Amino acid sequence: MKVSIIVPFYNAEKYLEKCLESLVNQTYKDIEIILINDGSTDKSIKICEKFKKTYSNIIIYNKENGGSASARNIGLIIAKGDYIAFVDSDDFVKSTYIEHMVNSTEKS
Repeated sequence: MKVSIIVPFYNAEKYLEKCLESLVNQTYKDIEIILINDGSTDKSIKICEKFKKTYSNIIIYNKENGGSASARNIGLIIAKGDYIAFVDSDDFVKSTYIEHMVNSTEKS
């Protein structure tokens, strides 16, 4: 099962790299990482572009600032996964986060 991880961000350069590192290092590999730029004016987009050069499962979408809810909604439109996960740009997750989510969902 493919999992779409939606990450809206706005001026998150201080935290974004750690967040993305935690996502690209997931033990569950059938993922797409959808990064929604909500009108950032800092170096956040450059961080995302650096990761996109290395990881083919990263999608970047740029939009005017409209808040995290509108960014998440765009992510839902773009997502191709069977499951959806939301991660905030200032968060980082354990490497087994998605694997645990999928296994728990499949069991119930």
